[in-house]
Amino acid sequence: MIQNVDLKFFFNFRSPYCYLASKTMFSLVDDYRVNFVWRPLAGWNGRSAPERAKVKIPLTRQDVARWAKRMNIPCIPPPITTDPTPAGIGSLLAEEKGCLREYVTGVMDTEWGLGVDIGQTETLVDIARQAGLDPDEFTAALNDPDRQKVLDDNWNEAQENGVIGVPTFVIDDQIFWGNDRIDFVHEHLSELGLQKR
Repeated sequence: MIQNVDLKFFFNFRSPYCYLASKTMFSLVDDYRVNFVWRPLAGWNGRSAPERAKVKIPLTRQDVARWAKRMNIPCIPPPITTDPTPAGIGSLLAEEKGCLREYVTGVMDTEWGLGVDIGQTETLVDIARQAGLDPDEFTAALNDPDRQKVLDDNWNEAQENGVIGVPTFVIDDQIFWGNDRIDFVHEHLSELGLQKR
């Protein structure tokens, strides 16, 4: 019998391309025998540096708007000061509690579908509650330095794996960077004979 393979996923909640990926990425878990290895990142990790980002914003917003139109989803950029770190920390608890999908889609839809700053604790707690998490436990998790360290360790691992941006999927030595590479991930997993059906 074919064993599950590890599918590492490096993700930053501030990335509009991660928003686009959030609409289809969980199909990889649904359709293939994979161990979904969640690797959220903090702050600017996995994204263009601030000075580069300023130059890229106009082009990125045009590009993401085209994608959103094609996918028939809303796209309202959040405030530029939005810090993705708390959302990444909270996602670790969501993963532990078995509601990562609901949490990720809730955060991304709020941030990029409604244009809300998801760096605000009250906003995240409301999303977490809707995803099925206990608000008090979630709030405590946001202030856990060990969880912050996990995000930092994830970035170190990303760099060791050759990751240069987000979203990125890694399967053994194969790296798939970008929301538009998810089809290639499907193809690769199919070639490995890992379809569930």
